[in-house]
Amino acid sequence: MSAVEGTERIATDPDATDETFERPAFPERLRGDVVAYGSLQLRSRYLLSPLAGFTNLPFRRIVHQLGGVGLATTDLVSARGLLEGSAKSLQLISTCEEDRPLAVQIFGQDPQVMHDAAQFLEARGVESVDINMGCPVNRITSGGSGSAMMCSPRQTVDLVQTVVDAVSIPVTVKMRLGWDDSQITAPLFAREFEQVGVAAIAIHGRTREQGFGGTVSLDGIRQVVEAVEHVPVIGNGDIRNIADAARMLHVTGCRGISIGRGALANPWIFRQLVEWETTGTWSLPGHFDDRLGLMLTQLGYLEELVGFERGLVMFRKMAHWYLKAMRVRAKLRHRVQTAATRAEFDAAIAAIRDEGPVTGSRTGELPELHVPVPSGPVEKW
Repeated sequence: MSAVEGTERIATDPDATDETFERPAFPERLRGDVVAYGSLQLRSRYLLSPLAGFTNLPFRRIVHQLGGVGLATTDLVSARGLLEGSAKSLQLISTCEEDRPLAVQIFGQDPQVMHDAAQFLEARGVESVDINMGCPVNRITSGGSGSAMMCSPRQTVDLVQTVVDAVSIPVTVKMRLGWDDSQITAPLFAREFEQVGVAAIAIHGRTREQGFGGTVSLDGIRQVVEAVEHVPVIGNGDIRNIADAARMLHVTGCRGISIGRGALANPWIFRQLVEWETTGTWSLPGHFDDRLGLMLTQLGYLEELVGFERGLVMFRKMAHWYLKAMRVRAKLRHRVQTAATRAEFDAAIAAIRDEGPVTGSRTGELPELHVPVPSGPVEKW
């Protein structure tokens, strides 16, 4: 685990002499700082990022149960799809009491459609609306949405103001540093968005051209933080563990952190961060048996929404990351991926439960898992 300034090393086991992990020193000036989106006070400064195909209601319920998450946001949802009653769009905003507070992230380039979608969500009791200006995927940007909005400053600021004026609930924006290295427009947008009344700004520290390549620019996020006077800036990108979070908070001065793939690899990360902030220490993430139980619980929640067989197909991507994190043998992972009936799935799970992890023990700490990101030219995504 990489170090940050002010870390100390402590043993993971009182009897251990050579296995240690780094405990970053929490910046004193941030301790106890409350993050609020307007009148909406967050439970913590650690947020679940919108992540296409993953941050559905079952996963959001899981992270809320584990504790520590301040606010969860849906996968990006088409504003037009909501207004047209698209079954897919309506499923993406499915929620329950356990899922609150909830932010719904919408995308679109038509100000009136975005205005009406925000009002639609407010009427359904959603606590916050987030405008997507960060998605780099071509099918989104080719229509002028997502990261493409960063190429049209005046129109984009006007659209955001239209949405802010449409509702009384907090409106936030998530964006990237810019379209490419020659157009680092995030600080400019941040200043303008603060003036039109956004409640918070989340910034992924890469340009659209970068996709998910390279590393997040902490200096770029810092520039966005320095561009505003009061509105909270939420840093995003490359947060996989406590040390990554400490570095981002310390270097950028951001008020909070939004985590996506790091939460897929370790759904306990939000609870760990709150423990670290309040006590300086944190509990270990779940072991093999914990993760197996969590995986089955999440699938059960998905079954409640769409039925078992459809839910099983939808869950394959998530099951893959659970089982890799659990160090399950590839052949058994494949059995889960190809299971088409409850009987086949149950048999595969029974075999996994019987065999346990390939390395380590059932109740010991598992190695850190990095969930891969899309690769290749972003224009091909």
